[in-house]
Amino acid sequence: MNRLIADDVTLGYDQRVIAEKLSVEIPDNSFTVIVGPNACGKSTLLRALSRMLKPSAGRVLLDGRTIHSLPAKKVARSLGLLPQSSIAPEGITVGDLVARGRYPHQGLLRQWSGEDERIVRESMESTGVAELADRYVDELSGGQRQRVWIAMALAQQTPLLLLDEPTTFLDIQHQIDVLDLCADLHEEQGRTLVAVLHDLNHAARYATHLIALRDGKVLAEGPPLEIVTAELVREAFGIECRVIDDPETGTPLVVPAARKARVAARGVTEATAGAAGPAGPPPV
Repeated sequence: MNRLIADDVTLGYDQRVIAEKLSVEIPDNSFTVIVGPNACGKSTLLRALSRMLKPSAGRVLLDGRTIHSLPAKKVARSLGLLPQSSIAPEGITVGDLVARGRYPHQGLLRQWSGEDERIVRESMESTGVAELADRYVDELSGGQRQRVWIAMALAQQTPLLLLDEPTTFLDIQHQIDVLDLCADLHEEQGRTLVAVLHDLNHAARYATHLIALRDGKVLAEGPPLEIVTAELVREAFGIECRVIDDPETGTPLVVPAARKARVAARGVTEATAGAAGPAGPPPV
């Protein structure tokens, strides 16, 4: 059994249902990426997997146990989360924020130690923010802040790491930097990563396992090379495209149809619908 599973869950907010009877398994030691159009349930699913949202039906399992039955600190020692919008306390330094990742490992019988210091230092070094340790977080650029938050999540030393849109608001260079870092964590440290991404080409390039959602349902899942097709993109995003081999990586590369081609395709569809005409009265 994989360590993290959503089993037949119904998810929503108040009376609004986002997903119903949704089942997903996160393969161990994978870099899993969840994709889909806006409001399809990507971030909602991630919140449920991270214990931030309790299903109204079904269950989320962590190591074979219902995640909401586990103590919060035990979950935090197994699973780290980088939420979509992270806000640091005012006036906190990079070093102090990253050190907060060690909180789940503290207790009455275990206070701050040399090991904690080492882990914080290594987390900052691996994310390239060690030289920023004494800087205030609110002085940093968006890309630097994102790396600091990832360093804090790394300092938790969890085998599972969940990231909700980690590249949002970043320019292309910092998007690639963050995704390269995630790939390194997966390949070199053996961590299981789950990320929500908007860019389908980034997802296809970096993911080892892809989950495509629409309207709270799984349309397809598996290795990008096996599931990313023009038909899937049309069904998930409602856009015509070609899928070719990425010349750099050989992974699927989605090339949207040109505007003129899309306009022409819409015209043909509308003309066909018009020719059919409205349905007449049933025969007498």
